[in-house]
This record gives sequence, structure tokens and C-alpha cells, in this order.
Amino acid sequence: MVLSIQNLRKQFKDIIAVNDLNWEIEGGKIFGMIGPNGAGKTTTIKVILDILKPTSGNILLDGKERASDFLNICGYLPEERGLYKKSRVKDVLRYFARLKNIDYSEANKKTKYWLEQFNISKYAGKRIEELSKGNQQKVQFISAIIHNPKILILDEPFTGFDPVNQELIQGYMTEFVDDGNILILSTHMMEIAERLCDDILLIDHGKKILSGSLKQLKHELSEDTFKIVFDGEYDHIQSNKFVVAAIKKKDHTIIKLDRNIESSQFLKSVVDKINIIEFSSSVPSLSKIFIQSVKRD
Repeated sequence: MVLSIQNLRKQFKDIIAVNDLNWEIEGGKIFGMIGPNGAGKTTTIKVILDILKPTSGNILLDGKERASDFLNICGYLPEERGLYKKSRVKDVLRYFARLKNIDYSEANKKTKYWLEQFNISKYAGKRIEELSKGNQQKVQFISAIIHNPKILILDEPFTGFDPVNQELIQGYMTEFVDDGNILILSTHMMEIAERLCDDILLIDHGKKILSGSLKQLKHELSEDTFKIVFDGEYDHIQSNKFVVAAIKKKDHTIIKLDRNIESSQFLKSVVDKINIIEFSSSVPSLSKIFIQSVKRD
């Protein structure tokens, strides 16, 4: 299963919220959509789900225009949560299941099943407003997956969850993509995105800044940055003609080399001046990639 976004653009009068985005999302992977506040992530999601109409561009599923039942195979957890607070938990979940064309009997079975999976069966007859914030979040999450979607879009899904419940949600996400489904995770939490996502799309002001395999992007961005541990004068590193920048840490130094040289050239230039104990590629964190890319843009 592949979801293709082609030349997607959304404009509100003079504001371009989504600016000519192109990318593909494959099933079986967690796809991370990241970017600063106001980058256009939520608008993009709403266009994919047909909540908003695109100004131009196409959204294809397996190379074809979205069919009439597309929304019935989608699950969506919005950043701004919305539950009927005066209604009972089981009634709310049955209602969301029925919206996806699931008959009453099956909706009732699924409601019982998911309440058990998330350890909140005892609250089935309670009103939403009587639940803790964390348990309300669980109900909201269940409402997005109760119909067993093939495409799941989660916008900041970990808000309000403690570490135990975050792990519960992450476990479900892993099982979901292991079945070959499409999962889009929109988040500001770089540590979680780095741990969970296979591919990422970084957008800012509606434009694509970076996209692709997170592993490959980190490799590419680390090609000229290295960690070095050595005995000797720091000046031999700092003043080296091949070193563009050097940052001295407590027990090591991070150096950025001229992109036009091989690391072996640098090593040859310092090997008779310092004793090199360790020299390795310095892989940047997703948070660092995010900050540097947005600043550069």
C-alpha cells in the first residue's frame, strides 16, 4: 500500500499553508511528519482526509484517485481532542464505530475489546467528563482505531500520556505497521520521532525541507562531522586547515571538516602532532537536524 502526495497546494486568500508538497508514504513503516508550529502539518493532514479541499494537486492510493470509501479505511487522532463529555464511554465509541459503517453488534464487540486492551473496561458506563485526562486520551485514541483502519494519522498522540501509556501506544503503532498498514505520525517530540519513525518529512512554511529515510538522512548529514578523542594540544585541531569548526566537549571534540576533502587527509595532517585515541563519524540527532534545517531555511 502506497499513499502518494503530488504537487499538493493549499492556499487561504494570501496565505500559502501547503506549498507544492510531493512525497510517498509506504505501508509497513512509520512515517514522521515534523516541523515547527505553523509549518502546515495539520493543514496537510486535513487535506489528505478531505476535511479541506486542496487548491491544487493530487492524492493517490496505490496509484489511483481516492475511492468513495477512502475515509472508512482511515483513522485520525487530531491534536485538538474532541469527545462528547456528557456521554458514556461505551456510547461514544460505538458511535464512532457506526460512523465507519460498522453494524451495532460488531461495534459493541469492538468497543468491549478495545476497552479491555487499554485497561479501562471498568469505565465503560462512565461519562467522559468523569475520567482522568489520561483515560480520556485512551478513549480518544480508541475512537481512531476502533474500525481497524488501513491508514492511521496521529497528530501529537502522546500528549497527556505518562511513560507507561506512551509505551502502550507505541506498542500498538508497531503492530499496526507490521501488518503492512500506513501510519503517519505528526509530532514536535523529536526524541519519540527519532525512535519510532522509518521515514520523515520535515516541512516549514508549507514547504518540504527534508524527506526520506531517517537512517539515510542522518548518514548523509554526518559525512563531514566527526568525533575525535586525542592526547595533545587542542590548537592542533582548532587551527588545522581542513577543520571548518571544532567544539570541545568534556571528554571528546566534535569537528566539522571541509566537504572537499577525505577524512584520511585530515588524519595524515595531525597524526604526527597528536595521539589519536578515537576517531568516528558523529551522527546528528533528529532534534539537531530539525533545528539546523529550519534555521537554514
